[in-house]
Amino acid sequence: MTDIDGLTAVQPFAGAVLPSVVRDTPAAVLLVDLDEGDVVFANHLARQLAPGTGLPVGIPEWSRAAGLRDATGEDMEDGPAPLRRVASGEPVTGEAVTAERGSDATSAREALWVVGFPLTDAPPPLARQALVVMLPLREQEAVAELQDGGDLRYRAVVASDLSFTISDPHREDDPLVWVNPAFTRTTGYTSEDVVGRNCRFLQGPATDREAVARISRALREDEPVTEVLLNFRADGTAFWNEVVISPVFDADGRLTHHVGVQSDVTARVEAAAERDRALEAARRANARLEALARVSSALSSRLDSHEALAVLPGLVVPDLAVWAFAIGTDDTGRPSAFHVAHGDPAMAEHARVLATEDAHRYAHGPQLAELLSGAVTDPISWELDVDEAAGPLEREESREAVRAMGMTRVVLVPLRARGRTTAVLGLVVVDGSAPGPTDLATMADVGVRAGLAIDNARLYEREHAAALTLQRSLLPDLPELDDFDVAATYLPAAVGAEVGGDWYDVLDLPDGGLGVAIGDVMGHDLQAAAAMGQLRSVLRSYAWSGDEPGAVLRRLDLLVRGLGMAGLATCVYARVACAEDGSRCAVTYAKAGHPPPMLLLPGGAVERLDQALTTPIGVAAPRTLVDQAEVPMPPGAALVLYTDGLLERRDRPLRQGIDELAQVLSQAPEGCSAAALRDLVVARFTDGGLDLEDDTCVLVVRRSPDAPE
Repeated sequence: MTDIDGLTAVQPFAGAVLPSVVRDTPAAVLLVDLDEGDVVFANHLARQLAPGTGLPVGIPEWSRAAGLRDATGEDMEDGPAPLRRVASGEPVTGEAVTAERGSDATSAREALWVVGFPLTDAPPPLARQALVVMLPLREQEAVAELQDGGDLRYRAVVASDLSFTISDPHREDDPLVWVNPAFTRTTGYTSEDVVGRNCRFLQGPATDREAVARISRALREDEPVTEVLLNFRADGTAFWNEVVISPVFDADGRLTHHVGVQSDVTARVEAAAERDRALEAARRANARLEALARVSSALSSRLDSHEALAVLPGLVVPDLAVWAFAIGTDDTGRPSAFHVAHGDPAMAEHARVLATEDAHRYAHGPQLAELLSGAVTDPISWELDVDEAAGPLEREESREAVRAMGMTRVVLVPLRARGRTTAVLGLVVVDGSAPGPTDLATMADVGVRAGLAIDNARLYEREHAAALTLQRSLLPDLPELDDFDVAATYLPAAVGAEVGGDWYDVLDLPDGGLGVAIGDVMGHDLQAAAAMGQLRSVLRSYAWSGDEPGAVLRRLDLLVRGLGMAGLATCVYARVACAEDGSRCAVTYAKAGHPPPMLLLPGGAVERLDQALTTPIGVAAPRTLVDQAEVPMPPGAALVLYTDGLLERRDRPLRQGIDELAQVLSQAPEGCSAAALRDLVVARFTDGGLDLEDDTCVLVVRRSPDAPE
């Protein structure tokens, strides 16, 4: 005994043989007069096999018109052909033949399995007729084994396992008038039980009503029909019945009978159902694995814990839940964030509305409170209908959103890392049973991965904030100057939490000059930051003493190489000096391996300060004789200094970036302040700092346009 969807069915004796032989398509049906040996009735398919023949027609003529051949390829209009044997009253328990196709589109022949027997126990006039059914073959090899082996027992099995029925459409309700013994073996109903009744008595509450309707519609339209139905035997047990019903017509084309061919295909349906279950299990397993991979990939690349928590619900729907929510906590463990996503885009607005609800109100349940507190560390499957879920919410639109999205059960998954719960993920089931052990294990795995990723993002945020605080503490406060407008910025790299070696400085020198410096120490760690702080302090001391820029960098290089203060650093030091009456200003500068500063002149011209270039600080190499240069700085001119992180990218070399910077500066609005010019440059090259691959400093010193010439 086997079980089909909760219904018991008996395995048919020939169930393993029959499905491998015949196709799931209508058969050619003939009724042969035993007295005359003529075909007197035929269905549509039989007429198509022998086109141009009228009824009645002799067996040889019909065989010739159909082009019947035996397994060896010999014509079958004469000799001991199966149709001639049936016409003589001899049963044919199964024999393979081929017929010409009724189309010029192909030369392929139609393979048929012939079953025939006299209807000796049928009511008149069927009692003097024989039924011939020619079934289209599915697998030629299986038939060849039956034919070549000459195993009459299995051939008889194939024939006898087919239930044949004949009904009379001219009588009320199209009742059965004859059934063969196989019908009784399959259904448990005897001929006396069923003759005079419509065969719908085989149906039950679980029978597909749409399939039944398709059969009724085909019979009304005199069309053949094939369906697989869940039917019930006389003892109430269920079986899957493949029903093929063919209308049979007389010589004038009038409908005379309905011939039904029925076979128990329970084994085949069971195998297909098992295959579908296996495929569905594999699909669900793949969906779970894809969801896990998606969560890991999406969250591991996010360094913002709030953003990571916000996208998490959208990563798990619809594979693990119909809709999902995530509740985050602050440092005290109190609910602080609420995010919602639905697997159906049509519900996106409801999810958005619900996400605006106060997280404290949604964290009302004792189960959720236990998870957030860390008292419970395993997922909780919680039955919760929509009214319970919507009850604590403050706004009616939030309650309506929950009702619209639905809820019958929610699985609450703690997101844990390093011994504490940082958030809870809610996976909502709208219909169906509780998640099984595999589903719960997958959900718990999501909690582990997401919890670790979110906690890593929190750790990064803390470390990055501390590093940035340290970095900024090493940078100077800009002085307020009478004749100059100064603005600067430091932007950390978009990745990594380390401090860097970029720095800038502005000195209001005691001799009335203005010292401007910018530099970059190789590295992104505390050692680089420490070296940066030392270089800045040494440069300040040399600059404060009044040394010229070339001398400042020479002395700085000697000290660095002598004491091993830094491995490698680039630097620009410029001194802006004006006449005592302020009528003339000049910029004297020196560069140690650093990109050239830009001097934006009134009117938009840009001058690159690319003279006086020496090797980087700390590099023992010959120096050029010219170690400083001078350019005038008229009123309204702006000196722009920067580190290479502003311009250099993997897809853009530094030289190209320098050219683009000169172009951007030349197009700056006339009269830009130092801060406006700084912001223009930063916005153009850093996208607000989001795509920086390296730390960056920008320093702008602009001479007042009102200064005397």
